[in-house]
Amino acid sequence: MNKLTLTWTENGRVRTETIHDQQPSKNPGTMRIGRDPARCDIVLSDPTLTVSGLHVEIFFHPQQHSFYLRSLRPSNPPIVDGNSIIQSDVPLRQGSTIYLGQMSLTVVGVYLETVGVPATIVMPLQPSRGVSQQPAQVAQPSRGVSQPPTPVAQPLRGVSQSPAPVAQPSRGVSQPPAPTAQNYGLQCPRCSHVSSYMQLNIGCPWCGTSLAAAVSVLVASNGNF
Repeated sequence: MNKLTLTWTENGRVRTETIHDQQPSKNPGTMRIGRDPARCDIVLSDPTLTVSGLHVEIFFHPQQHSFYLRSLRPSNPPIVDGNSIIQSDVPLRQGSTIYLGQMSLTVVGVYLETVGVPATIVMPLQPSRGVSQQPAQVAQPSRGVSQPPTPVAQPLRGVSQSPAPVAQPSRGVSQPPAPTAQNYGLQCPRCSHVSSYMQLNIGCPWCGTSLAAAVSVLVASNGNF
């Protein structure tokens, strides 16, 4: 609710009135001020008779979102913030001073509701019911088109590189002992051929059997397998 509060001194005492934008009144949509109780919503007692019977009206302008004052007595115009108001409407703000004849009224408070648009809430997109979602397809290289080799990261100059981690054997799988010299090899458990330790992760070059369970054997000193 939008509202404006006026205060003034009348017959030695302070009076205060609050005007609401949807307040019932003798003239719907406005609050009229003057000496005539039959036509005014706020009646002023002025022994000097400088206040007109129907002097001004205050109303809320929804498009401008502000309270305005309009003169209803061109021959006795009000003075708002030092300006004489004859025909035009003038906006009121907190601290505005209104002179009706010799009586002074002050706007001590203006409350205006904030005008805005509620924030839009963005919800994640949900799949439609009954429609299966297909996994994202991985782009395959075109046939006959050579693919450039994958670039190898080069170490930064002046930065020491950590050694590559050594693969640890799986639990429960026996691994052949590491060779202590160049004259040891791995004997295939299937075809009994002896292979180099370089074949450990590849398999037997003769029959393809895994060398994970191969036996380490001593080979000829010339290193031939």
